[in-house]
Amino acid sequence: MPPDPHFLADAMLGRLARWLRALGFDTRFDSSLDDPELVTLANAESRILLTRDRHLVTHLQPAQPLLVAYDSPIEQLRQVIDACNLEAPRVLFTRCLICNVSLRKASGEEVLLQCPHPASSLPEPAMCCPHCRRLYWHGSHTRRMCDTLKKALPGWLQQQDIER
Repeated sequence: MPPDPHFLADAMLGRLARWLRALGFDTRFDSSLDDPELVTLANAESRILLTRDRHLVTHLQPAQPLLVAYDSPIEQLRQVIDACNLEAPRVLFTRCLICNVSLRKASGEEVLLQCPHPASSLPEPAMCCPHCRRLYWHGSHTRRMCDTLKKALPGWLQQQDIER
């Protein structure tokens, strides 16, 4: 597997794609693509194709398939981390969970216009997706995700990684 892998998740793995993005891994996801399109795109972009579809792997033979065995997105995440020997990221939440684009620091105006009042006064900077304009900040949802990752991947993430 490449040292900095890029993934393409099939239509059944949207939640896994979001978890991989939360960890900062480049993970494309488009539920409208059919199987031949998935394989063509994965091969053209040298992406690891994450799928639960044995038929796709057997008959379309993508260059870098990973047949995901589990139903639970967290178990799927553990499988991908183990199978691809992924290193823990230094920082979480660097990609848009929706469109996979790298986030940038939000401007003061963006924060004032889009962020709820309590979040706009947080010490951590809000981040913004330059593509979909979604705003991200460290709130209760982020804390819950971090807690889930700590429990699911004990010892894999360092404390500074998830606290920022």
